[in-house]
Amino acid sequence: MNATRNVIIDCDPGIDDSLALLLALNSPELNVVGITTVCGNVPTHIGAQNALKMLDLVDRLDIPVYLGANRPLKVAYTSAQDTHGDDGLGNSHLPEVTAVGPAQDAVQFIADTLATDPTTSILALGPLTNIAQVLQRDPQLFEQVDRFTLMGGSYLSHGNCSPVAEYNFWCDPDAAQLVFDQMPVPIQMVGLDVTRKIVLTPSLLEYIQDINPQMGALIKKITRFYFDFHWQYERVIGCVINDPLAVAAFIDPEILHGFESFTTVAVDGVARGQSIVDAHDFWHEPANSQIMTTVDVEAFWRLFLKRVAGATDPDLTRVLQQLGVAPCTK
Repeated sequence: MNATRNVIIDCDPGIDDSLALLLALNSPELNVVGITTVCGNVPTHIGAQNALKMLDLVDRLDIPVYLGANRPLKVAYTSAQDTHGDDGLGNSHLPEVTAVGPAQDAVQFIADTLATDPTTSILALGPLTNIAQVLQRDPQLFEQVDRFTLMGGSYLSHGNCSPVAEYNFWCDPDAAQLVFDQMPVPIQMVGLDVTRKIVLTPSLLEYIQDINPQMGALIKKITRFYFDFHWQYERVIGCVINDPLAVAAFIDPEILHGFESFTTVAVDGVARGQSIVDAHDFWHEPANSQIMTTVDVEAFWRLFLKRVAGATDPDLTRVLQQLGVAPCTK
Protein backbone atom coordinates (compact mmCIF):
# COMPACT_ATOMS: atom_id res chain seq x y z
CA MET A 1 0.00 0.00 0.00
CA ASN A 2 1.12 3.56 -0.72
CA ALA A 3 1.82 6.30 1.81
CA THR A 4 -0.82 9.00 2.26
CA ARG A 5 -1.53 10.90 -0.95
CA ASN A 6 -3.29 14.25 -1.18
CA VAL A 7 -6.10 13.98 -3.71
CA ILE A 8 -8.91 16.01 -5.23
CA ILE A 9 -11.93 13.89 -6.19
CA ASP A 10 -13.81 15.33 -9.16
CA CYS A 11 -17.13 13.54 -9.50
CA ASP A 12 -20.84 13.52 -10.34
CA PRO A 13 -22.53 11.60 -7.49
CA GLY A 14 -24.37 9.30 -8.62
CA ILE A 15 -24.78 5.97 -6.90
CA ASP A 16 -21.40 4.47 -7.71
CA ASP A 17 -19.62 7.81 -7.16
CA SER A 18 -21.12 7.87 -3.67
CA LEU A 19 -19.83 4.36 -2.96
CA ALA A 20 -16.45 5.49 -4.30
CA LEU A 21 -16.45 8.44 -1.90
CA LEU A 22 -17.20 6.12 1.01
CA LEU A 23 -14.23 3.95 0.06
CA ALA A 24 -11.92 6.95 -0.31
CA LEU A 25 -13.03 8.55 2.94
CA ASN A 26 -12.46 5.30 4.84
CA SER A 27 -8.95 4.79 3.45
CA PRO A 28 -5.98 6.30 5.32
CA GLU A 29 -3.86 6.16 2.16
CA LEU A 30 -5.90 9.07 0.75
CA ASN A 31 -6.10 12.55 2.18
CA VAL A 32 -9.10 14.02 0.36
CA VAL A 33 -8.40 17.77 0.27
CA GLY A 34 -11.58 18.62 -1.62
CA ILE A 35 -14.45 17.23 -3.67
CA THR A 36 -15.50 18.99 -6.86
CA THR A 37 -18.72 18.22 -8.70
CA VAL A 38 -19.58 18.35 -12.37
CA CYS A 39 -22.77 17.83 -14.37
CA GLY A 40 -22.99 14.18 -15.29
CA ASN A 41 -25.10 11.51 -13.65
CA VAL A 42 -27.03 14.38 -12.09
CA PRO A 43 -26.90 18.18 -12.37
CA THR A 44 -23.98 19.74 -10.50
CA HIS A 45 -25.90 21.05 -7.50
CA ILE A 46 -27.55 17.66 -6.87
CA GLY A 47 -24.18 15.95 -7.07
CA ALA A 48 -22.74 18.42 -4.56
CA GLN A 49 -25.56 17.71 -2.10
CA ASN A 50 -24.97 13.97 -2.52
CA ALA A 51 -21.27 14.43 -1.82
CA LEU A 52 -22.20 16.29 1.36
CA LYS A 53 -24.51 13.44 2.35
CA MET A 54 -21.62 10.96 2.10
CA LEU A 55 -19.32 13.30 4.05
CA ASP A 56 -21.97 13.68 6.74
CA LEU A 57 -22.35 9.90 6.97
CA VAL A 58 -18.66 9.46 7.86
CA ASP A 59 -18.43 12.67 9.93
CA ARG A 60 -16.12 14.46 7.46
CA LEU A 61 -18.00 17.66 6.70
CA ASP A 62 -14.67 19.41 7.23
CA ILE A 63 -13.77 18.45 3.64
CA PRO A 64 -14.93 21.20 1.26
CA VAL A 65 -17.25 20.54 -1.68
CA TYR A 66 -17.14 22.83 -4.72
CA LEU A 67 -19.66 23.33 -7.51
CA GLY A 68 -18.17 22.94 -10.96
CA ALA A 69 -19.38 23.06 -14.55
CA ASN A 70 -23.15 22.84 -15.04
CA ARG A 71 -22.92 22.09 -18.76
CA PRO A 72 -20.43 20.35 -21.07
CA LEU A 73 -17.92 22.35 -23.10
CA LYS A 74 -19.90 22.23 -26.37
CA VAL A 75 -22.64 19.61 -26.51
CA ALA A 76 -26.01 19.78 -24.77
CA TYR A 77 -26.12 18.25 -21.29
CA THR A 78 -27.81 14.86 -20.91
CA SER A 79 -27.98 13.52 -17.36
CA ALA A 80 -28.06 9.86 -16.32
CA GLN A 81 -30.95 10.24 -13.89
CA ASP A 82 -32.72 7.39 -15.70
CA THR A 83 -29.94 5.20 -14.26
CA HIS A 84 -29.32 6.88 -10.90
CA GLY A 85 -32.73 8.31 -10.00
CA ASP A 86 -33.89 11.91 -9.94
CA ASP A 87 -31.93 12.56 -6.75
CA GLY A 88 -28.88 10.64 -7.99
CA LEU A 89 -29.13 8.19 -5.12
CA GLY A 90 -31.76 5.82 -6.43
CA ASN A 91 -34.66 8.08 -5.37
CA SER A 92 -33.78 7.25 -1.77
CA HIS A 93 -34.44 10.85 -0.71
CA LEU A 94 -31.86 10.87 2.04
CA PRO A 95 -32.12 13.94 4.30
CA GLU A 96 -30.50 17.09 2.96
CA VAL A 97 -27.34 18.34 4.65
CA THR A 98 -27.96 21.82 6.00
CA ALA A 99 -25.03 22.32 8.39
CA VAL A 100 -22.75 23.29 5.51
CA GLY A 101 -23.20 23.92 1.81
CA PRO A 102 -21.06 23.68 -1.30
CA ALA A 103 -18.72 26.50 -2.28
CA GLN A 104 -18.54 28.07 -5.73
CA ASP A 105 -15.97 27.59 -8.48
CA ALA A 106 -14.50 24.10 -8.54
CA VAL A 107 -12.20 25.06 -11.40
CA GLN A 108 -10.62 27.85 -9.36
CA PHE A 109 -10.26 25.49 -6.37
CA ILE A 110 -8.46 22.88 -8.48
CA ALA A 111 -6.18 25.54 -9.99
CA ASP A 112 -5.40 27.11 -6.61
CA THR A 113 -4.73 23.74 -4.99
CA LEU A 114 -2.32 22.68 -7.74
CA ALA A 115 -0.58 26.05 -7.60
CA THR A 116 -0.05 25.61 -3.85
CA ASP A 117 0.69 21.87 -3.84
CA PRO A 118 1.63 20.85 -7.39
CA THR A 119 1.91 17.14 -6.50
CA THR A 120 -1.75 16.83 -5.47
CA SER A 121 -3.28 13.85 -7.25
CA ILE A 122 -6.52 13.96 -9.24
CA LEU A 123 -9.17 11.26 -9.21
CA ALA A 124 -11.79 12.04 -11.88
CA LEU A 125 -14.97 9.97 -11.63
CA GLY A 126 -17.33 11.97 -13.85
CA PRO A 127 -17.30 13.84 -17.16
CA LEU A 128 -14.04 15.74 -17.54
CA THR A 129 -15.44 19.25 -17.97
CA ASN A 130 -13.86 20.73 -14.83
CA ILE A 131 -10.47 19.20 -15.57
CA ALA A 132 -10.59 20.41 -19.17
CA GLN A 133 -11.37 23.94 -18.03
CA VAL A 134 -8.36 23.96 -15.72
CA LEU A 135 -6.20 22.68 -18.59
CA GLN A 136 -7.53 25.46 -20.81
CA ARG A 137 -6.42 28.00 -18.21
CA ASP A 138 -2.94 26.57 -17.66
CA PRO A 139 -1.78 23.06 -18.64
CA GLN A 140 1.41 23.55 -16.61
CA LEU A 141 -0.60 23.28 -13.40
CA PHE A 142 -0.71 19.51 -13.93
CA GLU A 143 2.97 18.97 -14.71
CA GLN A 144 3.89 17.76 -11.22
CA VAL A 145 0.64 15.96 -10.36
CA ASP A 146 1.60 12.78 -8.56
CA ARG A 147 -1.12 10.73 -10.21
CA PHE A 148 -4.07 11.29 -12.53
CA THR A 149 -6.63 8.50 -12.59
CA LEU A 150 -10.04 8.60 -14.24
CA MET A 151 -13.01 6.31 -14.49
CA GLY A 152 -14.17 6.48 -18.08
CA GLY A 153 -13.85 5.11 -21.54
CA SER A 154 -13.56 1.61 -22.87
CA TYR A 155 -10.91 -0.28 -24.80
CA LEU A 156 -12.47 -3.55 -26.01
CA SER A 157 -15.71 -3.65 -24.05
CA HIS A 158 -18.92 -2.24 -25.51
CA GLY A 159 -20.25 1.13 -24.36
CA ASN A 160 -22.95 1.79 -21.80
CA CYS A 161 -24.77 4.67 -23.53
CA SER A 162 -23.97 3.87 -27.17
CA PRO A 163 -22.48 0.84 -28.89
CA VAL A 164 -18.99 2.28 -28.39
CA ALA A 165 -19.08 5.01 -25.73
CA GLU A 166 -18.90 5.05 -21.95
CA TYR A 167 -21.13 7.69 -20.37
CA ASN A 168 -18.53 10.04 -18.84
CA PHE A 169 -16.78 10.47 -22.18
CA TRP A 170 -20.05 10.58 -24.13
CA CYS A 171 -21.53 13.25 -21.83
CA ASP A 172 -18.69 15.67 -22.62
CA PRO A 173 -16.61 14.24 -25.47
CA ASP A 174 -14.82 17.53 -26.13
CA ALA A 175 -13.57 17.67 -22.56
CA ALA A 176 -12.42 14.05 -22.70
CA GLN A 177 -10.56 14.65 -25.95
CA LEU A 178 -8.93 17.79 -24.58
CA VAL A 179 -7.78 16.00 -21.42
CA PHE A 180 -6.17 13.16 -23.35
CA ASP A 181 -4.59 15.53 -25.86
CA GLN A 182 -3.22 18.05 -23.34
CA MET A 183 -2.69 16.37 -19.96
CA PRO A 184 1.09 16.56 -19.35
CA VAL A 185 1.21 13.48 -17.10
CA PRO A 186 0.12 9.91 -17.95
CA ILE A 187 -3.59 9.20 -17.56
CA GLN A 188 -4.60 5.97 -15.87
CA MET A 189 -7.84 4.98 -17.61
CA VAL A 190 -10.06 2.72 -15.53
CA GLY A 191 -12.68 1.89 -18.12
CA LEU A 192 -15.55 -0.50 -18.70
CA ASP A 193 -13.19 -3.37 -19.55
CA VAL A 194 -12.38 -3.69 -15.86
CA THR A 195 -15.26 -1.97 -14.07
CA ARG A 196 -17.80 -4.37 -15.58
CA LYS A 197 -16.14 -7.11 -13.52
CA ILE A 198 -17.13 -5.36 -10.27
CA VAL A 199 -20.74 -6.36 -9.60
CA LEU A 200 -22.41 -5.75 -6.26
CA THR A 201 -24.64 -8.82 -6.05
CA PRO A 202 -27.63 -9.41 -3.78
CA SER A 203 -25.50 -11.86 -1.78
CA LEU A 204 -22.74 -9.33 -1.19
CA LEU A 205 -25.33 -6.76 -0.18
CA GLU A 206 -26.85 -9.24 2.32
CA TYR A 207 -23.39 -9.79 3.78
CA ILE A 208 -22.84 -6.04 4.20
CA GLN A 209 -26.24 -5.69 5.89
CA ASP A 210 -25.40 -8.50 8.29
CA ILE A 211 -22.00 -7.22 9.41
CA ASN A 212 -22.79 -3.49 9.31
CA PRO A 213 -26.55 -2.86 9.53
CA GLN A 214 -26.26 0.94 9.24
CA MET A 215 -24.04 0.92 6.17
CA GLY A 216 -25.91 -2.04 4.71
CA ALA A 217 -29.23 -0.21 5.02
CA LEU A 218 -27.79 2.84 3.29
CA ILE A 219 -26.25 0.87 0.42
CA LYS A 220 -29.44 -1.14 -0.03
CA LYS A 221 -31.50 2.05 -0.11
CA ILE A 222 -29.37 3.78 -2.76
CA THR A 223 -28.70 0.70 -4.95
CA ARG A 224 -32.22 -0.77 -5.24
CA PHE A 225 -32.97 1.49 -8.20
CA TYR A 226 -29.59 0.60 -9.72
CA PHE A 227 -30.28 -3.13 -9.29
CA ASP A 228 -33.57 -2.77 -11.15
CA PHE A 229 -31.95 -0.77 -13.95
CA HIS A 230 -29.16 -3.31 -14.47
CA TRP A 231 -31.59 -6.21 -14.63
CA GLN A 232 -33.94 -4.45 -17.03
CA TYR A 233 -31.30 -3.23 -19.46
CA GLU A 234 -28.31 -5.55 -19.05
CA ARG A 235 -29.74 -8.69 -17.41
CA VAL A 236 -27.22 -8.30 -14.58
CA ILE A 237 -28.30 -9.57 -11.16
CA GLY A 238 -26.94 -6.80 -8.98
CA CYS A 239 -25.27 -3.63 -10.17
CA VAL A 240 -21.95 -2.68 -11.69
CA ILE A 241 -20.17 -0.21 -9.40
CA ASN A 242 -17.69 1.48 -11.69
CA ASP A 243 -16.18 4.31 -9.69
CA PRO A 244 -15.01 2.50 -6.53
CA LEU A 245 -12.57 0.55 -8.68
CA ALA A 246 -10.75 3.76 -9.64
CA VAL A 247 -10.43 4.60 -5.94
CA ALA A 248 -9.15 1.09 -5.23
CA ALA A 249 -6.49 1.54 -7.92
CA PHE A 250 -5.24 4.60 -6.04
CA ILE A 251 -5.04 2.64 -2.79
CA ASP A 252 -3.55 -0.59 -4.14
CA PRO A 253 -1.99 -0.33 -7.62
CA GLU A 254 -1.70 -4.13 -7.83
CA ILE A 255 -5.48 -4.49 -8.19
CA LEU A 256 -5.33 -3.35 -11.84
CA HIS A 257 -2.96 -4.01 -14.70
CA GLY A 258 -2.85 -2.91 -18.31
CA PHE A 259 -0.60 -1.38 -20.93
CA GLU A 260 0.62 2.01 -22.11
CA SER A 261 -0.80 3.51 -25.28
CA PHE A 262 -1.67 6.69 -27.10
CA THR A 263 -5.39 7.36 -26.64
CA THR A 264 -7.78 10.00 -27.92
CA VAL A 265 -11.56 10.47 -27.93
CA ALA A 266 -14.04 10.92 -30.79
CA VAL A 267 -16.20 14.01 -30.35
CA ASP A 268 -19.10 13.63 -32.80
CA GLY A 269 -21.07 11.36 -35.09
CA VAL A 270 -21.97 7.78 -34.30
CA ALA A 271 -18.66 7.34 -32.45
CA ARG A 272 -19.21 10.31 -30.11
CA GLY A 273 -17.39 9.68 -26.84
CA GLN A 274 -15.52 6.59 -28.04
CA SER A 275 -12.09 6.20 -26.50
CA ILE A 276 -9.76 5.26 -29.34
CA VAL A 277 -6.79 3.32 -28.00
CA ASP A 278 -3.90 2.96 -30.47
CA ALA A 279 -2.79 -0.38 -29.04
CA HIS A 280 -1.01 -1.32 -32.29
CA ASP A 281 0.85 2.00 -32.65
CA PHE A 282 -0.64 2.96 -36.00
CA TRP A 283 -0.09 6.66 -35.31
CA HIS A 284 3.39 6.40 -33.76
CA GLU A 285 2.41 8.90 -31.08
CA PRO A 286 3.98 8.84 -27.61
CA ALA A 287 1.92 6.98 -25.04
CA ASN A 288 -0.25 9.33 -23.00
CA SER A 289 -2.22 6.76 -21.02
CA GLN A 290 -2.24 3.51 -19.12
CA ILE A 291 -5.21 1.42 -20.21
CA MET A 292 -6.40 -0.96 -17.52
CA THR A 293 -7.41 -4.36 -18.90
CA THR A 294 -7.28 -6.86 -16.01
CA VAL A 295 -8.59 -6.64 -12.46
CA ASP A 296 -8.08 -8.71 -9.33
CA VAL A 297 -11.76 -8.95 -8.36
CA GLU A 298 -11.06 -10.72 -5.07
CA ALA A 299 -8.55 -8.05 -4.00
CA PHE A 300 -11.06 -5.32 -4.83
CA TRP A 301 -13.84 -6.86 -2.78
CA ARG A 302 -11.52 -7.54 0.15
CA LEU A 303 -10.53 -3.88 0.15
CA PHE A 304 -14.04 -2.49 -0.33
CA LEU A 305 -15.74 -4.75 2.21
CA LYS A 306 -13.06 -4.17 4.86
CA ARG A 307 -12.98 -0.41 4.45
CA VAL A 308 -16.65 0.40 3.84
CA ALA A 309 -18.38 -2.35 5.83
CA GLY A 310 -15.75 -3.36 8.38
CA ALA A 311 -15.51 -6.97 7.17
CA THR A 312 -12.95 -9.20 8.88
CA ASP A 313 -11.49 -12.65 8.38
CA PRO A 314 -12.14 -15.52 8.61
CA ASP A 315 -15.75 -14.72 7.64
CA LEU A 316 -14.71 -12.47 4.75
CA THR A 317 -12.68 -15.22 3.09
CA ARG A 318 -15.45 -17.78 3.61
CA VAL A 319 -18.05 -15.48 2.05
CA LEU A 320 -15.87 -14.66 -0.95
CA GLN A 321 -15.21 -18.36 -1.46
CA GLN A 322 -18.92 -19.21 -1.24
CA LEU A 323 -19.67 -16.58 -3.85
CA GLY A 324 -16.92 -17.81 -6.16
CA VAL A 325 -14.99 -14.55 -5.83
CA ALA A 326 -12.07 -16.19 -4.01
CA PRO A 327 -10.66 -19.63 -4.82
CA CYS A 328 -11.64 -22.38 -2.40
CA THR A 329 -8.82 -24.13 -0.57
CA LYS A 330 -8.81 -27.73 0.52
